[in-house]
Amino acid sequence: MAILAPKQLKYRKSQRRVSRMKGVETRGTTLAFARFGLKALTSGWISAQQIESARKTILRYLKKQGKIWIRIFPHQPITSKSSGSGMGGGKGEVISYVAPVRKGRILFEVDAPEEKIARESLKMASYKLPIKTKFIKK
Repeated sequence: MAILAPKQLKYRKSQRRVSRMKGVETRGTTLAFARFGLKALTSGWISAQQIESARKTILRYLKKQGKIWIRIFPHQPITSKSSGSGMGGGKGEVISYVAPVRKGRILFEVDAPEEKIARESLKMASYKLPIKTKFIKK
């Protein structure tokens, strides 16, 4: 599967607004699809590669026994200039996309036959993420 990226954006490049991550999340804070979930305890950027890595880890652990929902999407572009270029010459090219996550947001939801399986799969996925998380259940 290809790495997550938006099909089209209104603007190709955007500013890195850290203010997006201040405070507590108001939307996406409760379980909507499954019985178990992974909730963010700190704010930060989660890259498309990290989301994909966590998704693969959960699927590997579930072994077709459950279902997974990804509740975040990387829509903010991150740019970088090449290492040899100096100041000036405009903004660098888009290298990846990130999902800005505030604390309290549900990242993944899992429906597994047993709580033990769901807890272990989400624990393994949390190791792949750059923020602190906790396991929650309905």
